[in-house]
Amino acid sequence: MSAPKSTRPTRERIVDAAEHLLRSVGLARTTTKEIAREAGCSEAALYKHYRSKEEIYVRVLKDRLPRLNPLLEELRRDPGDLGVEYNLIRVAEHAVRFYEQSLPITASLFAEPALRKRHFEGVRELGQGPHVPLVALAGYLRAERDRGALRPDADPDAAAALLLGACSQRAFVYDAAEGMPPPQPVEEFAVGLAGTLLRGLLPGPAPAPGAGPTA
Repeated sequence: MSAPKSTRPTRERIVDAAEHLLRSVGLARTTTKEIAREAGCSEAALYKHYRSKEEIYVRVLKDRLPRLNPLLEELRRDPGDLGVEYNLIRVAEHAVRFYEQSLPITASLFAEPALRKRHFEGVRELGQGPHVPLVALAGYLRAERDRGALRPDADPDAAAALLLGACSQRAFVYDAAEGMPPPQPVEEFAVGLAGTLLRGLLPGPAPAPGAGPTA
């Protein structure tokens, strides 16, 4: 149920309504008309705050789902001094939870090619899309390679694709399994994934899996 009109601004109520609909009926069946009705405002009022359904969708991802992209941007600006392994574990934990929550929202799009095309065109116009975390993680790994923390021949793009691909694949497989739990908790999966990936990235002898922060 939406919050009372008097207690939350219209812009926030629109995001509340969109989140509820996206989680309950999926992106393909969520329209601006339904969002406005759920938010208790007119469609005209909705368009005063957001240009399109895609902009509302992006706002829901940014504000209401695990903050994967902000973490990656933070790492690109300042990786800190806790080491590559620590950072990749954090990324993997955020990525698993982000994909677990975003997959059910977007899955319905793939049954409607025209809607899917229109949606992703709109999202790209906003500078967003599924490629954004991939580019950001590759940028972070490239910076670590340039400062000598990774092997000179390490491939940041391939490493980023492997890590995020594994996280999204886990979300897809166990969502499709209809209630079958993953064999590992998220934290254990993230440690194993980061350690496995780093064996091909770090200079010198390969570290033991989960051995802790590395320089």
